[in-house]
Amino acid sequence: MTVQRRGPLLVEGPVEVELEDGSTVVSDRFRVALCTCRRSRRYPWCDTSHRDRC
Repeated sequence: MTVQRRGPLLVEGPVEVELEDGSTVVSDRFRVALCTCRRSRRYPWCDTSHRDRC
């Protein structure tokens, strides 16, 4: 796992994430970015919504 300041957590896959409601989401990609700001429309996967917009 790699922690990026003001960015997502990068995790080498495959990855299984348990959400607050008890459901799980799975990705078999080589590397995934997990959202830490909760702005992502694809939560728990990061969609770069944390970036400042011009």
